[in-house]
Amino acid sequence: MNVNEDYGELSSICRQGSGSACRSIYGGFVKWCMGKNDDGSDSMAVQLADESHWDDLVIIIAVVSSKQKETSSTSGMRDTVETSPLLQYRAQTVVPSRILKMEDAIKNRDFESFARLTCADSNQFHAVCLDTSPPIFYMNDTSHRIISLVEKWNHSEGTPQVYSVPV
Repeated sequence: MNVNEDYGELSSICRQGSGSACRSIYGGFVKWCMGKNDDGSDSMAVQLADESHWDDLVIIIAVVSSKQKETSSTSGMRDTVETSPLLQYRAQTVVPSRILKMEDAIKNRDFESFARLTCADSNQFHAVCLDTSPPIFYMNDTSHRIISLVEKWNHSEGTPQVYSVPV
């Protein structure tokens, strides 16, 4: 395989090791496509825009804990799929339209929409984690303080900032 020519196939291979790994093949803005196969074998990422598309976008990453997660992403997703009614609602009702809105925000460099959608998606993801049985807690007190500070900033300053708490 010529890695320089077939990022799609490489993305699909990476997906077999870790779901989110398929997004790491590309730079810039990447969409993880679900695929149609039940086993996820045709799931892969596609690049929506390269890293120069939104060159004035600044991303700050804050590592709030060096500890290993109590619940791995793989087992957490398995438990969530098996027990969370909110996940089904999110997947069927919320995510499809949110993806379209996010693609539009990225294409048009609409930071206000980008920020609103990103924060809402992060919050809802963690709500799904809490809806899982037993509940999954990926955030800690520092994560909650950062979210609170960003929300207070957005309310008082009127210039949106964004947070996302990945796992």
